[in-house]
Order: sequence, then C-alpha cells, then structure tokens
Amino acid sequence: MGRIKTKLIKALTNEVYTKYKDEFTTDFEANKQLLNEVQEGASKKLRNVIAGFATRKKKQDIKNAI
Repeated sequence: MGRIKTKLIKALTNEVYTKYKDEFTTDFEANKQLLNEVQEGASKKLRNVIAGFATRKKKQDIKNAI
C-alpha cells in the first residue's frame, strides 16, 4: 500500500501540475528540478512529495490517453 497524500499535498500538486502540465515528465529527478525553479520557499521534503505525486499523475495521464 502507498502512503496517503494529505489535502495540502494534493492541492499544491494540482495547482502546480495544471500550470506546468506540459513540462512535467515521468522522471522524478526532472520533476524535482522543475519544482526548484517554479516553487520558491518549499522545503526539501515538501518538494520531493509534490514531485513524486506529480510524477504519478503524469504517468496516469499517459496511461489514460492511450
């Protein structure tokens, strides 16, 4: 089983993901770098969780597009 994402994580991820949907990839490391440039002041832990969740959302989008 995976870890449960809080409302804060989901809200922040959805906000960033909708703005930069085309720039996110299925690569976690690339998404971390993108969040470094886009989101200022986020802690390392928060950035990693958002990057992981955004990576998962991107993979789901690709899977659903097929």
